Amino acid sequence: MTTRTNLDTASQSALHGQMLVAMPGIGDPRFERTVIYVCSHSEEGAMGLIINRPADEIAFIDLLQQLKIIPEGRPAYFPEKAREVHVIRGGPVETSRGFVLHSVDADKEFGSVKVDGEVQLSANIDILHAIARGDGPDRVAFALGYAGWGAGQLEAEIQNNGWLLCPPTRDILFDEYFETKYERALASIGVDLAMLSPDAGHA
Repeated sequence: MTTRTNLDTASQSALHGQMLVAMPGIGDPRFERTVIYVCSHSEEGAMGLIINRPADEIAFIDLLQQLKIIPEGRPAYFPEKAREVHVIRGGPVETSRGFVLHSVDADKEFGSVKVDGEVQLSANIDILHAIARGDGPDRVAFALGYAGWGAGQLEAEIQNNGWLLCPPTRDILFDEYFETKYERALASIGVDLAMLSPDAGHA
């Protein structure tokens, strides 16, 4: 993995907006049984977020307080949608950096980059203020860190059977049922986990 990240939509190619599902035997414990949403992919590399590893010990409201977006202590008002935001471990690169993956809202701008027609990505603090006000996107996941690949690296891992490609669904991207996202992603492309050999490939 590299530290490269690229949110330039002009240079994205076919893998952006797809999900990667780790094959058994991927060979890297950081990515065993992970589902990754590819946010950017170009000739220079790729960037994605692991979406099925919750950071249960970190509360979104605590992060907002640390960032001085809301006052410390129990806020008098905290929107229900903001309470539903889960913090996830997005990947091993820059683990203190936050990314907001969210559904598209045609009437609002959050300083976000469009990944596909239904999903956007933002690293802009303005979106956190909007969420704290109850004025944020309909569906949100907050990721700490990301997964990154250098030029040609992700393509090689896929060719070596390290990853399966899977079209995304909003539920898998945003719902709170983290423990089943891996199996649901496989099922969405007709793959039974029991039929996969742990020796099928490596990354």
